[in-house]
Amino acid sequence: MVEISVAVVDDDASLRNALVSLLQAFDYHAKGFDNAESFLESAESETTDCLITDIQMSGMNGIELNRVLRQRRGPFPVIIMTALQGKLALDSARESHPVCVLSKPFESHQLLGCLDRVFSKF
Repeated sequence: MVEISVAVVDDDASLRNALVSLLQAFDYHAKGFDNAESFLESAESETTDCLITDIQMSGMNGIELNRVLRQRRGPFPVIIMTALQGKLALDSARESHPVCVLSKPFESHQLLGCLDRVFSKF
């Protein structure tokens, strides 16, 4: 079985830790980061297979993080989460070409379904 690496970037520690635990329970190699900058400075930014990120965080937001990763690595699977419900925020998230945009709160099966779409080829 291929080990699949997923990074979770969210400044909400309880959600970040819950998502990492969920992913590990489903045999993903998951690691959490509390902001975009710490993720970009880590080795995981070059090796992770998929990124799950919140839009709204202190410092660099999730859409900017997605843009930076695409510049560094080319097309890259990103799942964006947001508590923002406005059309402008959701349109902006979709324009960054994520695999999925999940509105918080979301059910674990929704996230796992997004990951299945990303990794169905593995």
